[in-house]
Amino acid sequence: MSHSSKDAEYLPGVINLLESHGASVYCDLGDNRLPDNPNPETAAILKNQIKVSRKLIVFVTTNSKDSKWVPWELGIADESLSTNNVALLPAATFNYEQSWAQQEYLGLYRHIVWGKMKGEQKSLWMVYDQHTNTATKLSEWLA
Repeated sequence: MSHSSKDAEYLPGVINLLESHGASVYCDLGDNRLPDNPNPETAAILKNQIKVSRKLIVFVTTNSKDSKWVPWELGIADESLSTNNVALLPAATFNYEQSWAQQEYLGLYRHIVWGKMKGEQKSLWMVYDQHTNTATKLSEWLA
């Protein structure tokens, strides 16, 4: 999972959401291999972790636009995993906050959203592809 370090307080909830849908989540905050101060070794560890992962979820908030690492991690995943295996989990304090979407390249990726899906009785977490107007249950996408 890629995220801004400024969003650390939200990560337990995000990790719980993903794990409850079948994911095994790697989060750099729990990786004791990483040095205290980021350096080239940090980059090598993160790059390798992304390359051995099957999916990348980017927890996108207003803080993401200021992160140096989030776009870098997203670029590695885009190249090694393909856009089909990358999804954004956008979060905002208020409905009108859309500054997380200021980076045009974010429009390439699917979004994890909560809502009604055709054929389902109740709302659920799904991965929505805005280009094809289709969705997949989050648990199925993660499987």
